[in-house]
Amino acid sequence: MSETPVKEARPQVAGTRPAGASDERSAANEVRKMFTDIAPRYDLLNHLLSLNIDKLWWRRTARSFDSILSAQDAQVLDLCCGTGDMTLALVREAARRGGQPRVIGADFSHAMLQRARDKFAGGSASAIEADALALPFGSDRFDLVTSAFGFRNLANYDKGLAEIHRVLRTGGEVGILDFGEPKGAIGVGYRIYFRHVLPRVGTMVSGVRGPYAYLPASVERFPAPEQMLARMRAAGFSEVSWAPYTFGIAGLYRGKK
Repeated sequence: MSETPVKEARPQVAGTRPAGASDERSAANEVRKMFTDIAPRYDLLNHLLSLNIDKLWWRRTARSFDSILSAQDAQVLDLCCGTGDMTLALVREAARRGGQPRVIGADFSHAMLQRARDKFAGGSASAIEADALALPFGSDRFDLVTSAFGFRNLANYDKGLAEIHRVLRTGGEVGILDFGEPKGAIGVGYRIYFRHVLPRVGTMVSGVRGPYAYLPASVERFPAPEQMLARMRAAGFSEVSWAPYTFGIAGLYRGKK
C-alpha cells in the first residue's frame, strides 16, 4: 500500500474536545450525550446530509478488505459502530465473497447501539457496548478492525490507535474511514456547505443544535492525513496509507500490525 503525500500541517492534538469539555473524561461524556440526543434521527440525517454518498463509502471500505472478509473464520471488529451501517457493509461484503467471519459492532453510546442491535437481528453480526479506549477484548484477537466516522470522536487518538493495535493479530489490518477537507474550488464550496448549511439542516431536522455545530469543528480539529499516518506508525502499524474518497471529503486510513 502506498502513501498519499499531503503537505498541509495542523497543530498536534490529543483528541476531540467538544464545546465545554476540558479533558478526556468530559470530552467523552459530551460525545456520548450528543449521540444519545441525535440517535432517533441519526440515520435519516446521515443519508440526507451526505446525499446517500455515505452508503458508497461504506461499501468501498468493506471491499478494500475482501481478502479478510472472504475467509471462513476471520474475527472482525467494527469500532464506534453507531447504528451499525459499516458493520452491515462488512457482513454483506463477506456474504458476497462467500466468507463467514464473526463480525462484532462496538460502541459506547447505548442509544446508538440499541438501533444497531435492531438492524443486526436475525443476521450474523453482534453488538457490544464498549469504550474504544478500553476495549473488553484480549490482545491479538481480531484480523480486521474498522471504524467509520467514529474514530474522529475519540477523546485520545493515540490511545485509540494503541487499543486497535493491541487487539489485532499479527498481520491483521485496520481501516479508519473518516471525513477530510477537500482542496481547491470543491473545498471552498464544501466548507460553505459543511460549516453553514449542514449545521442548520441538522439542527432543524433533529431538534438538537449541539451535535451539528460540533461536526464541522471536529473535522477541522482532526489530524491532517500526514499527521494521522505518523500517529499510526508511532502506534506500531506498518504499510500505512490514506486513500481519499469523493475528492477528499472522506478518506480511508489503512495499516497492518
